[in-house]
Order: sequence, then C-alpha cells, then structure tokens
Amino acid sequence: MFVLGVDFGTEGVRVGIFTPDGTPVAFAAEAYPTDYPRVGWAEQDPNQWWTAFVKATRRAISEGNVPAASIAAIGVDCTSCTVVVMDERFQPLRPAIIWMDVRAAAQADRIAASGHPMLKYNGFGNVSAEWMPCKMLWLKENEPEIYARSRHVGEFIDWVTYRLTGEWTASINNVSIRWYYDRNEGGWSPSFYQMIGLGDLIERFPSRVLDMGQVAGQLRSDVAEALGLPAGIPVAQGGADAFVAMFGLNVVSPGKMAFIVGSSHLMLGQSDRPFHAKGLFGTYTDAVLPGQYTVEGGQVSTGSVVRWFRDHFCAAEAELARQRGVSTYDVLNESAGQVPVGSEGLIVLDYFQGNRTPYVDSLARGVFLGLSLRHTTAHIFRAILEGIAYGSEHIFRTFRASGYVVNEIVAAGGPTKSRLWMQIHADVSGIPITLTRVPDATCLGSAVLAAVAGGLYPNVPAASGAMVHVRDRIEPDQERHEAYRFYADRYIETYPRLRDLIHAVVRHQTL
Repeated sequence: MFVLGVDFGTEGVRVGIFTPDGTPVAFAAEAYPTDYPRVGWAEQDPNQWWTAFVKATRRAISEGNVPAASIAAIGVDCTSCTVVVMDERFQPLRPAIIWMDVRAAAQADRIAASGHPMLKYNGFGNVSAEWMPCKMLWLKENEPEIYARSRHVGEFIDWVTYRLTGEWTASINNVSIRWYYDRNEGGWSPSFYQMIGLGDLIERFPSRVLDMGQVAGQLRSDVAEALGLPAGIPVAQGGADAFVAMFGLNVVSPGKMAFIVGSSHLMLGQSDRPFHAKGLFGTYTDAVLPGQYTVEGGQVSTGSVVRWFRDHFCAAEAELARQRGVSTYDVLNESAGQVPVGSEGLIVLDYFQGNRTPYVDSLARGVFLGLSLRHTTAHIFRAILEGIAYGSEHIFRTFRASGYVVNEIVAAGGPTKSRLWMQIHADVSGIPITLTRVPDATCLGSAVLAAVAGGLYPNVPAASGAMVHVRDRIEPDQERHEAYRFYADRYIETYPRLRDLIHAVVRHQTL
C-alpha cells in the first residue's frame, strides 16, 4: 500500500510516492513556465499545471515500479495566493495570477486604510498585495469584463481539487490564511468584503470549506485514465504548500515551530489560543488543525542573499571549490567557520527585497553596517548568515512579546545542508533545531493528508507522528548565545533608525 503526495510549487510540480511509514519510494518533477507581462506581474496557465502533473505522476509510478492499484489515496498542496477566475463551466477566463504578483499594491493600501477589524490577521498593519482580495479588487477595477463573466473564484488548490474530483471545495487553510475567513466568527465577513468594494465576490467562492485531510472527493474516471490510476480512490483536501509542510515536519501542536528555509524563510507554529498583534500574521482559526490557531512570520530574502553573494563576489572561492571537487558553499562555510561570533563587528540587514514581518515594508532594503579594512570574504559571508539569523530572532521575539514561546524549531529546505548556518540559527535564537529524515517536507506533508483520507491513520497528528522521523538535532551553545545577544539587539535597532533614509533612496530610484 502506498500514498501519493503532490506538491505544486512556483516553478513546477513534484510527485512523491511514500509507504505508510513515510519512506520515499519515488519522486518525479515537471516544470511549467511563468509569464511576466509587466514589472511586478506574474501569471501561469492552469492547463500547463495539469499537463506537468499528469507527466510527473505517470513517471513516478513507472520509475518507482509501483502497482497503480496499490495507491490508496492522493494528497495535494499548491502555492497560496494563486488566484484562478473561472466561468460557469469552471474554465479559466484568464491566466492565474500567482502568489508573487504584486500588481495590486494600490488596492492593498486601500484595503489596509479601511481599518476593518478583520485586518487583525495582518497584524493591524500593512496588507500584502499578494493576498486574494487585493488581486480580485485589481481585477474588478482593471479587467471589469473578466470580473463580470466570472462565476467561480478559487485558489490553485481549489482548481486542482475540482479537476481531480469534480467537487468544488475550498481549503480551510487557504481561506483562513489569505481570504479573511474565520470559522469562529461564522466564516466569511460580508461587512469586510462590502467595505473594500467586493460585496458580490463571496457568492463566487466554493460553498464547501473542508479541513485538510478530509476526503474532498474521489478520483474521476477520465482523470484516473490519464494518470494511470484506479478511478474512485480518495483525494484529500489539501492546502498551501508551506502549511502542508508542517505535517511533513510533525509540527502539529503548540511549542514547535516549522522553519522552512530556502530563498526565503518562513516560520509557522500552532497555538491553543487566538492572539493578534502588530508585526505578525495570524493567528488563523483552524487553518492547520481544528481547534488550534496558526501564527506566521517570514523573511523575504534569506537564501537568495547568500546566493547573490556567492554569485557576484566569490570567484576565488568558486575556483578553489572546482579544484577540490566540492561546492563553493563548502569553501565559504569552512572559512566562515574560522571567523568569531559577530564577524568582528559586521552586521548585515537582510531586507534586500523588503521585509515581510515584523514591518511588512516593501520599501525596506539591505544594509552592511560596520565594514572595515579588516573584513574579508569570510567575514562578510558569515555576517550574512548571522544577519539572517538575527532577522529570525527578531520574529521569535515578536512572537514572545505576545506570550507565544517556541521551544523547538523543526527545519526543512536547502540551507539545512549548511551545518554552520543551522548552528548559527540555534546559537542566535537559543532554541534547538531538529532535522527530519525526508528533506522534502512539503511532498511528505501531502502524503500525510493522503494517508488520512485513505483510512491508513485516524487523523493528521497520528499520521504525521508515524510518517515523520528525526535524523539530527542541533543544540544551541549557551556561551555563543549570550555573545550573539549584543549583535541581535543592534540588528533590531538598525532599521528604525535608517528607515526614512532608505525609503527616500528607494523612492528616488522609482521616480
């Protein structure tokens, strides 16, 4: 018996086949393109999602030598804030506006200015142009004929679930985290949508809102034939990729924090009580598990800053790595490991592409503070790693200010390959970091949902506990933690003091 976990990401789809204990059997991936019609815009063709998914699924089954009849269920996750607008036959009326599209910045500012109580989910601050209502308000104002013709509006996951099952459902995850839906307050807020000029939008939403892991429907016969799978197998209700990854990390109870690291950093945790505060996103009611509340923080530019430095300033290290037959990162980590805590007075602000939390500031930019002729490539590389860790610690402190305490971080993503960086994160935060056996936490998380929908486990926590296995634990060094406190404090002081200068320079560049 096997389960299929499907991860629709930004650049392509990845299909994984797992045993009931979470052991990977096969993976297959297929890419799909993104179009950028204008600066700040990003669109994808849903039909290309589907073509890639069919190819990847058939290849995973073939390469894994898995009997199709042994697939018990399918679980799916997708990027969030990727909006699909459809006609009465569920045919897309235009390309999907994907999560990274920020054309709706002006609409986001107007929504933030409304002052509606539902803005508590944004931390009572700025509203991200990525979120669905901003995009739909832009569509209503700029493509009114498309808006008028629309009969169904959904997320990426809603469109995929409909294609798989013929059922028009919404995930409690997506609508809670990005659509201003609160089950505790009756679901949708008509007053909010009316206030922002979208009072007629709710009728276009799916009427069934399901918890993740519930059976959304059965695999349609025509789709089953295309995929090479039996018709009628259960399809689990999925959700947003990063939140589904929480199941692939076994972060299903308060006290643990999912730490999803890559080009950006995302922090997601569970709480047994709701709370809202400036500088954090959430908490979202039932967004991950019923009866719990999810808190969110994030850094926009993390691994992308590390890669930027490697690509533009490390030619000598790249040549040495080539000679030694290792990665450039291996050489950089080795030399940075010899640099003392605090990089001898160098602090890097990681806001190269803005700040997500706690400032929600798209005009924020990076800063190198304290450069001297003493500093080398190794110092700067380590300072970048430390600066990103200070940014994470700033978010953890913001959580603690609301009484939310993180006792354990469970990390996934490419940067976990750097022992130095993970140790710096642990030392700066003073929190131990756990690494799990399957690095592809998102695919595994979808497989967890499939295992529940297929009846292999009674609920998501049971499935997650059985299918996720720890491979390593990185403990913080208390002496280094105390030494880092000074630098983390200075990092946190830096941006408020420079904000007006940075904004002035950014605005000047856009004139």
